Amino acid sequence: MNNQSSAAARPATALPFPVLAAVLGLMSMFGAISIDMYLPALPAMEAALRADPAAIQLTLGGFLVGFGLAQLVYGPVSDSLGRRPVALGGIMLYLVGSILCATAGSVETLILARLLQGIGASAGPVMARAMVRDLYGRDQSARMYSILMLLMGAAPMAAPVVGGQLLIFFDWRAIFWTLTGFGILCLIVAFTLAPETLARDRRSQGTLRVALHHYRELIRSRPFLGYCLSAGCLYAAMFTYIAGTPHVYITVMGISPQTFGFLFGGNVVGMMILSAVNSRVVTRVGSDRMLGYGLMLTLVGACLLLVTASFNLFGVAGIAVPLFIMLAALGMVGANSMAGALAAYPHMAGAAAALGGVLPFILGMGAGVLLGLFHDASARPMAYIMFALVLTGFGTHRWLVVAAKKKAATA
Repeated sequence: MNNQSSAAARPATALPFPVLAAVLGLMSMFGAISIDMYLPALPAMEAALRADPAAIQLTLGGFLVGFGLAQLVYGPVSDSLGRRPVALGGIMLYLVGSILCATAGSVETLILARLLQGIGASAGPVMARAMVRDLYGRDQSARMYSILMLLMGAAPMAAPVVGGQLLIFFDWRAIFWTLTGFGILCLIVAFTLAPETLARDRRSQGTLRVALHHYRELIRSRPFLGYCLSAGCLYAAMFTYIAGTPHVYITVMGISPQTFGFLFGGNVVGMMILSAVNSRVVTRVGSDRMLGYGLMLTLVGACLLLVTASFNLFGVAGIAVPLFIMLAALGMVGANSMAGALAAYPHMAGAAAALGGVLPFILGMGAGVLLGLFHDASARPMAYIMFALVLTGFGTHRWLVVAAKKKAATA
């Protein structure tokens, strides 16, 4: 289905493009803000709840499990009931989970509350991706996804700073009360402004068999898997960077935590810049071509990192510069791959958006396990794993997307 014909079948929204982008951007922030804001409070939580570090780490793991797996339910349910009720229901679950976190009296209660909070948090990002697909064709979707990534980039930059400042004046519970306030704000905005983008005549039958059929169809689609896996491998590389750089920069290279924060923030800025560039040019150049450029850029960065880490070249700059290139390129890869993955599935955009979000999560968890297994006192394990992931993502795109399109064009 081409962009024009599919667009004609979609419900219109009265919201101007910038307002819609702001609403969907806010809905997309749940994951990043809920993780990054409470990280500075982990030691304080450990002391206050008299828990060991492993138990406190489970509060993060519980959130990630809920956030990752609930997407598989939200997607098909929204294809049947519509996007708006699922988004509102998820935000209300998030509010309940946040209040339970703020009032938890033990680490066990906190872990369960974080699990519930993660289940609620996952509705916003999935619905935002599906709503974009409901409203726009491929290239315009890529433009909107780029803007969402640009807006989402503010969360990992601001959330740790806000969390740290709250700890100066209050205890760790204030962070979860702040997240509760964020949930209330999102609920008000979604209730008053978020449109229902899935018309009733385009909704599927809400049965488990239909949901499983949709997922089976998506998994069997070479282009869908090509788009999702190529982006998923790069997001797994980003997870490896997040898990590995504190050890590499602070422990191995001896830089201060403050300098580490600047390096981390610089990569986010690079991602935001290329997201902004992509949003400006993608409708002229095309999302597939921009995706190809982004994947090439990540491969260049990964090759540089492989060389500099293997031979200990150029110190901190030898790690920071290649990482900046790779992570900035995600601003192009993420938006265009999601637009390509969802383009052919307007009848099950929710399921496609959900599966497209879960695959990077699974790959990222696997990459984290590998990094732990091969951990040593150098940057080499991180560099090798990131290079392997980027190379796999690049090759998957060439094999499952580019080759398939060339074959279809010559058939």
